[in-house]
Amino acid sequence: MIQEAQDFRNESSALFELVCELDEEDFSRPTLFKDWTTDQVLRHLHMWNRAALLSLAGAEPFQDFYSSLMSQMQRGIPMSDMEREFCSRQAGKRLAETWHHAYQETADAFAEADPKARLKWAGPDMSARSSITARQMETWAHGQAVYDLFGVKRVDGDRIRNIVFLGVNTFGWTFVNRGQEVPETEPRVCLTAPSGATWDWHTESGTGLIQGSATEFCQVVTQTRNILDTSLEVTGEVATRWMSQAQCFAGPPETPPAPGTRREQNRLH
Repeated sequence: MIQEAQDFRNESSALFELVCELDEEDFSRPTLFKDWTTDQVLRHLHMWNRAALLSLAGAEPFQDFYSSLMSQMQRGIPMSDMEREFCSRQAGKRLAETWHHAYQETADAFAEADPKARLKWAGPDMSARSSITARQMETWAHGQAVYDLFGVKRVDGDRIRNIVFLGVNTFGWTFVNRGQEVPETEPRVCLTAPSGATWDWHTESGTGLIQGSATEFCQVVTQTRNILDTSLEVTGEVATRWMSQAQCFAGPPETPPAPGTRREQNRLH
């Protein structure tokens, strides 16, 4: 069994517990993430969760899905419109229930998959384990905007170690994606888990240190917070450059949010 599939399920269910208590009008309130609404967040998560399930079914089902998206993009159709149509224009509580049912199905399927199976994706092929870990990361990252909008402080579990691991492993990608030379040695990363445990990578590194909350490290590498909005301690030139532009997700280089622009807002209820 792939443990990361259960971690994805638990991450999704934590967000579902928040959104299922919302009033219908709350789903259309803009968040601080590109003014996306909660509806847009759920549509995005739902469509790409289903895409991951298609990739598990085989290369051809996913390729048919992805080729259709690319064709629509070439015709100038925004991704948000495609996601809305994919979700049959559902919104509010009905959309939340559709997403809820589907992420359970995705988690069930990945739990029984071969963790080393190679799956087609929009970027390079991934293992099944990496694919469902990426779905957890996306759920956690996009969910942050919803927690922030409603002034709710998320209580993380140690399952975010999967996201930390992605962040540490994409050190080189952050630089390559920007056409920059990758530093020869990675800095040490020493973080405190939600449980209080210590997670430590590159303990012998002499090129700097990133130390502090695992949750805040995840916020930086997923670009839900600027490094200056956290209490992470960063020392060394390499560590400083990495944290100023860290990006653990695929796609073209994205600029991290400016300080203070992604934050917890006043509680709406």
